[in-house]
Amino acid sequence: MMRIDILTLFPELFKPFISTSIMGRAIDNNLVNINTHNIRDFAKNKHRQVDDYPYGGGAGMVMAVQPLYDALDHVIGLHDLKPTIIYLSPQGRVLDQAMVADYSRHTNIILLCGHYEGIDQRVIDKYVDQEISIGDYVLTGGELAAMVFVDSVTRLIPGVLGSSDSILEESHTNHLLEYPHYTRPSNYKGDKVPEVLLSGNHKEIDRWRRTQSLKNTLIKRPDMLSKAELSDEDQMLLKELKEHK
Repeated sequence: MMRIDILTLFPELFKPFISTSIMGRAIDNNLVNINTHNIRDFAKNKHRQVDDYPYGGGAGMVMAVQPLYDALDHVIGLHDLKPTIIYLSPQGRVLDQAMVADYSRHTNIILLCGHYEGIDQRVIDKYVDQEISIGDYVLTGGELAAMVFVDSVTRLIPGVLGSSDSILEESHTNHLLEYPHYTRPSNYKGDKVPEVLLSGNHKEIDRWRRTQSLKNTLIKRPDMLSKAELSDEDQMLLKELKEHK
């Protein structure tokens, strides 16, 4: 079972996230164990203050070293194995599907949610194994990024989702976007489902889906094609798609 501990100033934000839908079922089925810890609980000053003015001046406040050191030491002690410690930061490596797949094989993870102007660099130097960003923009805090990380990683744990086949065909799994999906009715107010999907010919359906996957990627995310593993047939299909683009 994977254990994830989240250090945050706002643990209440995670309650609905970890108790509903797929995440809630994964926890109920003992596939993942998610715990939140309030960093303020480890502050030793009278007002449980966790931030202070930055040395050297400048705007904003910085999360202080003492409560973070103590919080991390406490949570690390709750793990049987050495946990991987991740700091959610706009300076981190941008999360992608390959990283998600790698982290889904970890069993012990600690997520540190920053706030204000960030955290004291000494915390990063001493504890953090990797800084991760969810995109090239800045959030108020690391909580939303932590939720994105948890959701993307835990859904790859065997048993969390109903079908392992659906994971293999998802967008980004093979550096390609997914093909379009349709469901009943086959004709709604004149808008029809592609005939090939109703044919029962699985070979033709597979070819259509692959073509549509390549087409979607070419139109929406052509930068991904350089990383995709493409067969000779894929290359031919791409050539045809580019000619008719």
